[in-house]
Amino acid sequence: MKPKITLKDIANELSVSISTVSKALKNSDEISKDTKDKIKAFAKFYNYRPNNIALSLKNKRTKNIGVIIPDIVHHFFTTVFRGIEKYANEKGYNVIVCISDESIEKEVINMEMLANGSIDGFILSLSAETQLKNEYTHLKELLDQGIPIVLFDRVTSEIECDKVVLNDNEIAREAVEHFISTGSKNIALVTTEKYFNVSESRRYGYLDALKAHNIKIEENLILTLPHDMENDSLITEFFQHNKVDAVLCVNEIFAIQCMSIIQELGFNVPNDISIIGFTDGILSRFSVPRLTTVAQHGELMGERAAKLLIDRMEWVDEVEEPFKTEVINATLIKRGSSIN
Repeated sequence: MKPKITLKDIANELSVSISTVSKALKNSDEISKDTKDKIKAFAKFYNYRPNNIALSLKNKRTKNIGVIIPDIVHHFFTTVFRGIEKYANEKGYNVIVCISDESIEKEVINMEMLANGSIDGFILSLSAETQLKNEYTHLKELLDQGIPIVLFDRVTSEIECDKVVLNDNEIAREAVEHFISTGSKNIALVTTEKYFNVSESRRYGYLDALKAHNIKIEENLILTLPHDMENDSLITEFFQHNKVDAVLCVNEIFAIQCMSIIQELGFNVPNDISIIGFTDGILSRFSVPRLTTVAQHGELMGERAAKLLIDRMEWVDEVEEPFKTEVINATLIKRGSSIN
């Protein structure tokens, strides 16, 4: 008995993309005849059958919602899940959550597993690897079958569906302008890789604020940290070699790391260097000094995402309602890590 194979297995064996395999099996004109014949022959030999994600979902209503989040390290994602579950339970739905662990493979596997358990729709925030590879075939296949998806926080313009996002650009600009209003001029940004849409939006907000106040943009004051590595040595070297009087960090963990290292280097927070982070989590509230932070209102984001999904699943009109993108307005909470 031949092992069950997936689109990804075929793609790996034939050294083509998952998207190419999917299109070839659908006889798309975008794929050459030779490539289609090769892919179809391989699929037939191994008795490939289409993933039953969409079929399982369409056949019956279960009142279950599948939620996929990238990790549980960041407090933000746990608050979003809390909001999803709260709203869904009120509407009579159950919620099943899985962790992609920043992996596109796990994101796909989680969807397959949830489909086998019969889920009516999905809410998810894209994994780092999904955004890095810009690969969304697994989501497009669901949507092509009429299965509703809501993306939150980490989203992409490649997928047409309902979305809930933060006003990342505007709130980052507000945070930098707070630094400027208290006299800071050498303002740094600690961010992560550019393929994260949220980090890029916050970077643009940072740049917009500097430009608006005629402050020269110094590329050496932008520190890009890998999301999946220990960063202490990179942060230490950055603050040892650059004159900084304020720093905006794109997440809470980076902000707490920076604060600890800055203090170890003998600087005073906030008198020497002010710090603002994102996510008003437990770390922010109990750090010394307490962290000035951007409250992302994760629970509200989760509630909005659940409402969008349930409204879409229960829509009975023949004319499909246009997809919506809802924007959550963040709040800057001023505490002891910045001069107020």
